[in-house]
Amino acid sequence: MGNSNYYCIIMAGGMGRRFWPYSRKSLPKQFIDFFGSGQTLLQQTYERYRRIIPPENIFITTHCSYKELVMEQLPEIREEQLVIEEEQRNTAPAIAYASHIIQKINPNACTVVAPSDHLILKTENFERAILHGLEFASKSDKLITIGIKPTRPETGYGYIQIDEEREEDFYKVKTFIEKPALEFAEIFVQSNEFYWNSGIFIWHVNTILKAFHDMMSEVCPHVECDTPDFSACPNISIDYSIMEKADNVYVQLCDFGWADLGTWEALYDASSKDSNQNVIINSNTLLYNCKNNIIMLPEDKLAVIQDLEGYLIAARGNALLICKKDDQNAIRKFVNDAEMKFGEKYS
Repeated sequence: MGNSNYYCIIMAGGMGRRFWPYSRKSLPKQFIDFFGSGQTLLQQTYERYRRIIPPENIFITTHCSYKELVMEQLPEIREEQLVIEEEQRNTAPAIAYASHIIQKINPNACTVVAPSDHLILKTENFERAILHGLEFASKSDKLITIGIKPTRPETGYGYIQIDEEREEDFYKVKTFIEKPALEFAEIFVQSNEFYWNSGIFIWHVNTILKAFHDMMSEVCPHVECDTPDFSACPNISIDYSIMEKADNVYVQLCDFGWADLGTWEALYDASSKDSNQNVIINSNTLLYNCKNNIIMLPEDKLAVIQDLEGYLIAARGNALLICKKDDQNAIRKFVNDAEMKFGEKYS
């Protein structure tokens, strides 16, 4: 099944703090079934890629704390398909090491790098787009990022401005802009020059490793070996370390019903709503005069809520969070304050 030169790296090592308290350090969001579908976000991501890429060519990067969770949720995966980080150093070092492993196996490999927390609604469009990107990468020395046409002035996503220069239907990147203020996001949406940065990347394995040697040479000795030393690597993302510096980055413009489930607000936007625009996920509720809320509670609890508008109500284990759903930056502060005052049992 699939082209033997096609590989996938699924990134599943994050702690999902922006989804607290439902996502906890012991069970981050990628290991949770948010939609009651019977599959966690990681399982959905794996199934999505195994339809177009040989299962033995799919690698999972994760922190050592989550190794057993990955093996439990993806029993098909062999241990040698895991890239285990003893210390979390963001995405760049893990991608560099995984790329090194893949190059040793197959120097003709083309790889798609995918976060484990994306929602994809148009499966057939997605499969065609990824295969098209892999085919282009197999015959070019370009680093490809998937761009999504924005539907709203979203301040939680990164943006890519495209240039007129193109090869086939891949556009050269003019600039990356991270999480703009609302007034700039509104301008970007109206301009038709800016696209959301999906965080999905495609490249030939030799192309990305050359980029690491050119722009992050200090990392290479620590990851181009049998046993990587992540502790010696900088804590930096692939976006900042490579994609925003390289001059051979191109955008593939796609429409496959994409959403990055990185925040409660993103989950709200992606979920079905009742007549009062409330999102209720796997929860028993009685709502009275409530609008524009998102509610996610343990299934054995009943919540009776009156006169609430624009709030997030979420509980898991020993923590309950009630706050304005649009104030995403506050959640990190809440987690930090809870840890400082009550210890890590609430993180």
